[in-house]
Amino acid sequence: MSQLTQQQLESHLWESANILRGSIDSSDYKNYIFGLLFLKRLSDVFVETAVHIEEEEGSDYGWHDRDEHQFFVPERARWKTIQTTTQDIGDAINKAFEALEEENPSLQGVLANIDFNDKEKLPDRLLLKLTQHFTALDLKNENLSEPDMLGRAYEYLIKMFADDAGKKGGEFYTPSKVVELIVRLIKPEEGMRVCDPTVGSGGMLIQSVDYIKSQGGNPKNLTLHGQERNLNTWAVAKMNLLFHGLSDHRVEKGDTIRNPKLVEDGELILYDRVIANPPFSLSNWGREEAEADSYGRFRFGIPPKDKGDLAFVQHMVATLNHQGKAGVVMPHGILFRGGAEGKIRQALLEEDLIEAVIGLPSNLFYGTSIPASILILNRNKEESKKGKVFFLNGAKDYQEGKNQNTLHDQDIQKVIAAYDRWEEVDKYCRPVLLDEIKDNEYNLNIARYIDSSEEEVMVDLSEAIAEMRRLEIEREQIEVIMNGYLKELGYIE
Repeated sequence: MSQLTQQQLESHLWESANILRGSIDSSDYKNYIFGLLFLKRLSDVFVETAVHIEEEEGSDYGWHDRDEHQFFVPERARWKTIQTTTQDIGDAINKAFEALEEENPSLQGVLANIDFNDKEKLPDRLLLKLTQHFTALDLKNENLSEPDMLGRAYEYLIKMFADDAGKKGGEFYTPSKVVELIVRLIKPEEGMRVCDPTVGSGGMLIQSVDYIKSQGGNPKNLTLHGQERNLNTWAVAKMNLLFHGLSDHRVEKGDTIRNPKLVEDGELILYDRVIANPPFSLSNWGREEAEADSYGRFRFGIPPKDKGDLAFVQHMVATLNHQGKAGVVMPHGILFRGGAEGKIRQALLEEDLIEAVIGLPSNLFYGTSIPASILILNRNKEESKKGKVFFLNGAKDYQEGKNQNTLHDQDIQKVIAAYDRWEEVDKYCRPVLLDEIKDNEYNLNIARYIDSSEEEVMVDLSEAIAEMRRLEIEREQIEVIMNGYLKELGYIE
């Protein structure tokens, strides 16, 4: 039997969204499809392991010995039970999820918030079609042509669901090329602690692992932490990490600003790398809680109540260890707005924590067409970079798309090469002394430091007039010839 290919897997999974189309809101597809995919995968692997033990050792202990499995799947959560149910299918799926969570503490809360027992949205005939569709998909390890296929298919689905959900997609997904760029700027290494305080669906943590693998490092001893306030998105992140074989992680539920959960002994856990794409200019971000913060995160100042951007930046700075580095996506407004934000910016600069400001093209993100920037923060700048900030204007390098622009490999490579060299390139990038920034009243607007205006082309007026005369004579000659033809044809006398 031929193995499943990546393309077959992805198109089959996307087809499951088409089965639901019209019955439920597109922004809800992901919860149902991810839940069923997870259930089917866990069941198939459980059965594969139990059957293998039976064939190899002639014993049936694989069906009830928990130690033989990463996830123990009790009988009512096995796909066979779902597959043979023809009535109250939603109830059977809910019970399967409950049973899985009861047996596996690491799955606590991941599946229970997905409710299949809504007969109006999900009648039995629709669920029957959906479960039959998943039955046709064999997700045993031996049937997958590559080990990370499911992880990649899950990432593909997250992107497709973000496309489908449009503006709402930005709540759980950062375009993967933007993530790749930030990861390559902050360069995580094996053995490090990496955290995403607004983890979304987990893409930044996964790409950190991929980057370490690409550099020949072993990501096994990497500590991955995150926090996410949206329950459904938190569950998506947990499943995403598990599909990528990253079971040894810690992703907490809750609001990072109001209630940071990544703490030990009453102190914030500190990290080597912190990476995030927080919600842009969040209005109800938790100002009251920030004023009474017991972790000392907002020592640079309290951001305005209608713009939480610099609250997230300060949280990230507070969770960096003494050698730590952070990369964060920010709207351009934080680079130049005055008031409380201006004071926070000044304090961050005076402590020499800002290493780079990188401008991105417009329309890269779901839900907003505004151009954003990447801030690189560093508690341990190299000697040659101290007292300087590197500015780069990457706004013009992108691939135009129908709904959104995208970064291409060459665009990313250009930014990385310039950042690694840390030298001036005319109209593109340059390191700027803090003294110059101070003279600009701590304004970090990229246009103040990099002149990217196009040179005006000088026009030779006499040459232009001569060319115009030549074209007029040419036109007159063509008209004479054309009139001759029209006379011959009898159209004019």
